[in-house]
Amino acid sequence: MEKNVYIQALEAEQSGDWVKAHTLVQGMVTAEAAWVHAYLHRVEGDESNAAYWYNRAVVPVCTTSLATEWQALYDELSGIGRN
Repeated sequence: MEKNVYIQALEAEQSGDWVKAHTLVQGMVTAEAAWVHAYLHRVEGDESNAAYWYNRAVVPVCTTSLATEWQALYDELSGIGRN
């Protein structure tokens, strides 16, 4: 089974390809994509842009470590699209 786009984006970021990760989610209009998008801007160091995307995702601005947030995203989003 192919991985969902959210997991693809998270794995791309972890492997050092921020641009690919961002490209995968930037055009999507889902709360999940907005959350990944927020995380990516946090990784980038753009806190104000991250805050905008957290708001779009309807989740609080994350204050944990990036690694903790990545794992939370991965755990939450890994089941999306599975039967």
